[in-house]
Amino acid sequence: MGDSLTEQVGDLLRRFWKQFNRKASELLMIMVNHKNAGSLGAVAGFAIAVVFTWKFLRSPGNSQRNQRKRLGSSSSDADSAQASSSERQPAFVDFNDEISNDELVSPAELTLGQIVRKKLNGGRKMTCQLLGVVFEETTPEELQKHATVRPNVVEILLEITKSCDVYLMETVLDDESEEIALKALQDTGLFKAGGLMRDKVLFCSTEIGRVSFVRQLEPDWHVDTSLDIVSQLSRFIRSHLFISSIGSSSMATNIFSSTSLEQFFSKDEP
Repeated sequence: MGDSLTEQVGDLLRRFWKQFNRKASELLMIMVNHKNAGSLGAVAGFAIAVVFTWKFLRSPGNSQRNQRKRLGSSSSDADSAQASSSERQPAFVDFNDEISNDELVSPAELTLGQIVRKKLNGGRKMTCQLLGVVFEETTPEELQKHATVRPNVVEILLEITKSCDVYLMETVLDDESEEIALKALQDTGLFKAGGLMRDKVLFCSTEIGRVSFVRQLEPDWHVDTSLDIVSQLSRFIRSHLFISSIGSSSMATNIFSSTSLEQFFSKDEP
């Protein structure tokens, strides 16, 4: 319907223009044959009228065509921009989806990796004390003589490093204790596996220094055997794991308690 009406209007304009040209030519010849000032002025006026008439007749179609072109161009540019934006948009993997999928599996069927992800609950950085957690030794004095990595903790740590940036730390009495600790970690292959980094094993001379390390790193999780340190940090760190054989009833809601790191990440742990 719209196309038919447009053609009819176009035909009408063309017929009008032919008729106008014929009459205009006859009038122009009459004016030329009568060459006087009045006639020449009339010719000039007539020519101007013809020019403006021509522009008037052409302008609506051109305006509509230009408008359509601009609209089409804008739409095309917008589509191109949207397509380019979609291509540049990186894929985003929601870690919470993995947790939700793990919850659909019964606890007995969960793998170690699934258990670790579920317990970490989206945590991406962890700080962890060495003595009493990773090492069998529990005091700085013992660490001056030897360091023994708990056999079952290696697998747990390597699994945690797949989800978390892990920093190990300890309070030591001398430089020799640092070397003993680093050698024990290296001998178990923790550094070779690519999850743990030697540069992320930190040492300090006081427990205040350990608190300062944790505050500066701002982890999602901190693991420690000192209830005093865990309590101090509970206001600043999202989650804590307090390692103790006796536990404690007076702890903040964001402090979890377990007898060992291995036990916390075991299938039997509630």
